[in-house]
Amino acid sequence: MNHPSDTRGPAFDPDRRRVLRAMALAWAAALGRGMAAASGWQIGCWTRPWAKVDYPVAFDGVAEAGYKYIGLMNLSLKGAPAGIAHDSTPEAAAALGREAARRGLKTICVWGGSFPFEKSIDAGIGGLKRLVDNCVAAGSPGLLLGGVSRPEHTDAYYKVVSECCEYAAKKGVQFGVKPHGGTNATGKQCRELVARVGHKNFGIWYDPGNIFYYSDGKLDPVDDCPSVDGLVVGVCVKDFRMPKEVMLTPGTGMVNFREVFARLRKGGFTGGPLVVECLDADHPAQVNAQARKARVFLEDLLRA
Repeated sequence: MNHPSDTRGPAFDPDRRRVLRAMALAWAAALGRGMAAASGWQIGCWTRPWAKVDYPVAFDGVAEAGYKYIGLMNLSLKGAPAGIAHDSTPEAAAALGREAARRGLKTICVWGGSFPFEKSIDAGIGGLKRLVDNCVAAGSPGLLLGGVSRPEHTDAYYKVVSECCEYAAKKGVQFGVKPHGGTNATGKQCRELVARVGHKNFGIWYDPGNIFYYSDGKLDPVDDCPSVDGLVVGVCVKDFRMPKEVMLTPGTGMVNFREVFARLRKGGFTGGPLVVECLDADHPAQVNAQARKARVFLEDLLRA
């Protein structure tokens, strides 16, 4: 019992104080996540880290890690490809969108893979338009393109992209190319390709880990990212470690994400998709934990 002259009361009880402090920290963390979301950033996770398991496990993992947005990449079911491709049906794409929605996830982007531009321009246009239609069916506002490795394919590939930009825009699907090696290994190269197409519906999904990866660690994305000012429509959040490793959790490698994001914001990317692509884990349970770690890392970074 407190002495009558002791006016401190139960608020000074050490155990109670610890509980109140824990509650305050939890509330602050939740508020920070809300502020990050309210600021216009869409923090998501690609399904690539779960490529070795059936896609429902991947969807579960993204949801359990606390994300609200999901990017569809490298999906499989019973050992067979199950993602969205130029030759998959809108019904199959819609089913994937429903599976995401059942878990409270919004499909934010689809990895486009390939389309048959090498066969002919018309075949390429037909294939890319089918990809757009499948994005619509899945409820995805974004289609991520990988570009080409061989320079002799550049004309045909980007002719197809150019011919499909307006079609995609009318369908509400934004095209984006990422640094992915070959003819689009750097931000500067991506910028040149966007200028080549010359349509507002074709932008860049920046990938800082790939800037390191395809330059063998010689080109720092902090130095490269100003080359994409005004063109970024999303970020594949990927880290890098020497000599050639990107399968690691963001924040544990060489990429200075704080400075990369600061420079991207300065260049006009002040809100949009930030989607984790790679994680450091093999077992599904470990992947889920690393996915959660990456989400918290991004939320803390944005809050700061």
